[in-house]
Amino acid sequence: MNNRPARILIVDDEFSVRDSLYNWFRKDGYEVTAVENAEAALRALQSQPFEVAILDIKMPGMDGMELQQHIRQIAPRLAVIVMTAFASVDTAVQALKQGAFDYLTKPVDPDELSHAVRRALEHRRLWEENVQLRKTIDEALIGERIVGSSPAMRKVMELVEHVAETEATVLICGESGTGKELIARAIHANSKRRYLPMVSVNCGALPESLVESELFGHEKGAFTGAQFRRKGKIEMADGRTLFLDEVGAILPKTQVDLLRVLESKELTRIGGLQPIKVDFRVICATNEDLSRAVAEGRFREDLYYRINVFTIDIPPLRERRADIPALVDYFLERFAAQMDKRITGIDPAAMELLASYDWPGNVRELSNAIERAMVVGKPPLIRPHDLPLRRPARNGNAVGESLADVEKRYIAAVLDATDGNITRTAEVLKVDRVTVYNKIKKYGLRP
Repeated sequence: MNNRPARILIVDDEFSVRDSLYNWFRKDGYEVTAVENAEAALRALQSQPFEVAILDIKMPGMDGMELQQHIRQIAPRLAVIVMTAFASVDTAVQALKQGAFDYLTKPVDPDELSHAVRRALEHRRLWEENVQLRKTIDEALIGERIVGSSPAMRKVMELVEHVAETEATVLICGESGTGKELIARAIHANSKRRYLPMVSVNCGALPESLVESELFGHEKGAFTGAQFRRKGKIEMADGRTLFLDEVGAILPKTQVDLLRVLESKELTRIGGLQPIKVDFRVICATNEDLSRAVAEGRFREDLYYRINVFTIDIPPLRERRADIPALVDYFLERFAAQMDKRITGIDPAAMELLASYDWPGNVRELSNAIERAMVVGKPPLIRPHDLPLRRPARNGNAVGESLADVEKRYIAAVLDATDGNITRTAEVLKVDRVTVYNKIKKYGLRP
């Protein structure tokens, strides 16, 4: 209301009532307009906004109930308080069904009516704050944009749009670095659960001993070191979206418990006896072929079919090279703002190099390459020697390389670009520091 006094419209055919109400609310600091019939009320509503309308039901011509119906069309957010000397259950029910905020009988107690007006104004204020909050949240949820207009990415976004408003379980498949979590966040941001944060679990980064506790929670004393009761991620996702990244890394025993929770929407904390009802929507992601894992006995078939209700396959970057220029422009703009550097473009030779490279690390590797180039490059353009591409560009896939070889090479490139900074490397790779240390140890890398 822009800090102005609230405006009240009083509609009553009795002068004494109109005059009394006018003076009461004027003394309380409100702006008051008092009219004697519905026609005058409609003219007033078209000339200025009001926050509260106080209507008499029994009036000559158009009565208060009919006026209320017109108000709903002209000013649907106007709080209506109905009053009458001819009170009945039927009129009260009808008025409330038509959206009246309150219903009072004459003679009206001034304190009771003032209280009703204050409650109506508070209700309106909360509604306006809620609308603004939802708008702010919607804007914040946009976050990182999904960049790409290639046919493959247009298909992905069509699938996101189709499934977002449903409660269907989604399985997002794609190589490491293709943006599976970004797609999961896009689904969540367009769902009815978007006003609560998505709960994410990186199943591949959890130590075996902590997986069950992390997912299902535990009671105090459930095991050595369990000094307090703790909610698991699934329980924390009540009313929200639960995102299980690298779901294929979950161990067989935990798969059984997870399947039971997904089917029953009920869990029991470790060491607990009381079942807990949970309401959540599940989105899973994997960079491995789960059907092969099922065939090899590493992943339960029933769990596979339970999470594979709706599948979204994200193509690797090498299969949508048309998106590379747009992605480069996006990362240039983002990192230039973060680093406050006046690099505004990319040399054509550097762009040609980027467009022809295979990108085994996909969009994540491209993002890291542009970020590193922004660090070492000089305005106004990024040039070929600024790019951390270690191998000559090739057409086609990385034939002969195992997934472990690709992962090792990519982690080594990120470590090199961050000068061995473990924390920064973890941020670029979107994993925790423990995972980075484990990978360094596994592949014999030097930070």
